[in-house]
Amino acid sequence: MPHPTPPPTSLSLALPAVREIAFGQPLHWLALAWRDIARCGWLSFAHGAVLALFGAALVLIARDRFWLLAGAFSGFLVIAPVLATSLYAMSRALERNEPVGVALLVRTWTSWQHARRSEAGGYWCLVRFGILLALAGTGWVLTSAALITLLAPQPIQGPMDFIRYVVLAPHSYLFELWLAMGGVMAAPMFASSVVAMPLLLDRRANMMQAVLTSWQAVLVNPAPMALWAALIMGFTLLGLGSLLIGLVFVIPMLGHASWHAYRDLVDASSLPERLAPGETA
Repeated sequence: MPHPTPPPTSLSLALPAVREIAFGQPLHWLALAWRDIARCGWLSFAHGAVLALFGAALVLIARDRFWLLAGAFSGFLVIAPVLATSLYAMSRALERNEPVGVALLVRTWTSWQHARRSEAGGYWCLVRFGILLALAGTGWVLTSAALITLLAPQPIQGPMDFIRYVVLAPHSYLFELWLAMGGVMAAPMFASSVVAMPLLLDRRANMMQAVLTSWQAVLVNPAPMALWAALIMGFTLLGLGSLLIGLVFVIPMLGHASWHAYRDLVDASSLPERLAPGETA
């Protein structure tokens, strides 16, 4: 007797297909991102402005605790894929020739309220994944702060103290240890999130499917994904190093580019499309 076909909402770990891409493809994603920004205008830059203001608030709160500030900014990179959710939605709308406006952003950030149950593929998958990344970011902030506080030869109160007593300290490997620990924590989170949030936004996938698909994309394309990670880190450092002003441009660029990364890397046609509240199949 044949087994019945499970309903679309049943929990399944069937993964969508992952494509192999060329090494330089991440540069094409950045070009597509600027095309999207040109069409979205101020809505894209508003995302960058909000996050730049958030960064400025961090500086004000932790200006006398640079050990905490360093961890907070690096932890911010971990949860950035969640904060860019509405940028993914904007690129998807442009792709579908749908209107892009404030109403789209409101729907993107409130849709989870229409699916409060933890059913497979529901909007709560986005919320749970966001919480996971936030916990990872918080864990790194605490680890970074504890490491620098315990091992730095002098109290770290400002950027020059960090450079003098951590980066340039003679006969000390604290900076190398700090970077190594950050890499150990950041690498798996990057691999888990590189296409996970766009996939969760676009298709009725559960969190495990999204994370495993993201890992598969990295394993199939290690060199292009390494380039993509380096570009993300490099542009983010430029944004931070420009007194946060550069984040106004960097955040929307990387957010829109991440949507195009997902579209290039993942063939999600095997998964049902996620419909917005009020839409019918």
